Amino acid sequence: MRFLLLIFVVILTSCGKTKEANISHNSDASTYYFIRHAEKDRSNPDDKNPHLTDKGLQRAENWSKILDSIKFDLIYSTDYNRTKETAKPTALKNNIEITIYQPHPINAGAFLKNTNGKTVLIVGHSNTTPSFVNAILKKQKYNIIEDTNNGNLYIISIINGEISDRLLNFN
Repeated sequence: MRFLLLIFVVILTSCGKTKEANISHNSDASTYYFIRHAEKDRSNPDDKNPHLTDKGLQRAENWSKILDSIKFDLIYSTDYNRTKETAKPTALKNNIEITIYQPHPINAGAFLKNTNGKTVLIVGHSNTTPSFVNAILKKQKYNIIEDTNNGNLYIISIINGEISDRLLNFN
C-alpha cells in the first residue's frame, strides 16, 4: 500500500512539473506589467513635463525591487520625464533600453503581436494605463487611476489565447 501511495505521489509531482515546464517555455505565453509613473513634481503648474520628486524617485526604486524577480524582455514608457524616470531603475537592472510608445491611439492588436511570448513592463499615466489594460482585455474593466494613487500594478497574462488579469496595489 505504501508503495502504491509513493508511486501515486511521484506521478502527481512529475505531472505538475511537466505542465509548469510547458507553460514557462511556451512562446505563446505573454505577461504584461502595467504601472503608472511615480510621484511627479507639482511645484510648477505650467511645467507639462515635470521630473519625479524625491518620493517619486524612491517609488521608482521600490518598483525595481518589487519587480526584481521578473526577467523583462521589453520595457515601454511614454515620452515624459516622469514615466521614463519611473521605468529607469527596472530597465537598468534588466539591462534593457526603454522603448517609447505613444499612448493615443493605442493599437492593442499590433502591440500584442509585437510582444507575443515576451514579459513586458509598460509605464504610463493615470488615464492611459487603465485604457491600455482595457484595450488588451477587450473590455472596460478598469477606471482612471485616482491622482493620489501611484501604486497600482496591473498584471495581464496571456497563455494559449486565454487572458487573465490581476490588480495589485502598493500604496
